[in-house]
Amino acid sequence: RHRYEVNPDRVDRIHDGGLRFVGRDETGTRMEVAELPRSEHPYYVGCQYHPEFQSRPLAPSPPFHGLLLASCGMLDEYLDKA
Repeated sequence: RHRYEVNPDRVDRIHDGGLRFVGRDETGTRMEVAELPRSEHPYYVGCQYHPEFQSRPLAPSPPFHGLLLASCGMLDEYLDKA
């Protein structure tokens, strides 16, 4: 198994460049989920965990559900209802 680490001293600089770390581990020091703002890309999400293990055909995990919604042009509508 592999895991990529982000130097905590660089997080602010990376944020300033546009990439946001929106999910961290339980200690708050390891970056688990990153995304670009929607103004930069319609759907750009990266995660350290395996969302495919939690997905089912009628109940996709949030990263897959978001990807499907964005690819169909329905993400804005879905987020407005949330």
